[in-house]
Amino acid sequence: MTAQDLMAFMVAEFDQVANDFIVEEVGGGKIRVRMAVGERHLRPGGTVSGPSMFALADVSAYLATLALIGPKALAVTTNCSIDFMRKPIAGVDLVAYATVLKLGKLLSVTDVLIHSHGMDQPVARATLTYAIPPR
Repeated sequence: MTAQDLMAFMVAEFDQVANDFIVEEVGGGKIRVRMAVGERHLRPGGTVSGPSMFALADVSAYLATLALIGPKALAVTTNCSIDFMRKPIAGVDLVAYATVLKLGKLLSVTDVLIHSHGMDQPVARATLTYAIPPR
């Protein structure tokens, strides 16, 4: 699936959050997804909330998997491990770089690095496993 295909899929299946994410690049089991950080993503202390960063990691892994297997709305997260490593810049977009590490018949394993736009060091790292629905 192309970036445009993935964005259209998000609008069709997840319209409630589709506008929060922009697929900037996709190909070869990799994807770059941007989340426009707004006031609703912030928490006290002038940082982006953990749930917002999790959402970006989860959506990025999901879309990276779908880019390889096609539009399967029922692919679901079965595991996630996330490390919050440094404070994101409040009000600055977050960018996720996701790489599918293994794509099997039933499971997909993806690594995601999240950066505040313009920061060299990642603010979070996640590994997610998705269950792929049977054909």
